[in-house]
Amino acid sequence: MTKYLSAFALIGSVIVAPAAWAGERTVTFAVDNMTCASCPYIVQSSMAAVPGVAKVAVSFEAKTATVTFDDAKTNPDTIAAASMNAGYPAHPTQQGS
Repeated sequence: MTKYLSAFALIGSVIVAPAAWAGERTVTFAVDNMTCASCPYIVQSSMAAVPGVAKVAVSFEAKTATVTFDDAKTNPDTIAAASMNAGYPAHPTQQGS
């Protein structure tokens, strides 16, 4: 019986382990083509629509977007592509935790 419990515990930890490695990350993007007051809203909307994105803060003055996301559900390339598809190329400049 203890062999079965040990095996079950080992299998359970292997299945759960990848989820434990995933976490929340914050990345700052440089955003091109923001020229008017409505541009930050479009960038924010396009990035926020990516599944896994929790928060987007766009600065028109600095021409940046700071995005917090679940790295098990998305990645910086996918977020940048969403902005690019809206007409605002974005490039990661700073990657946080």
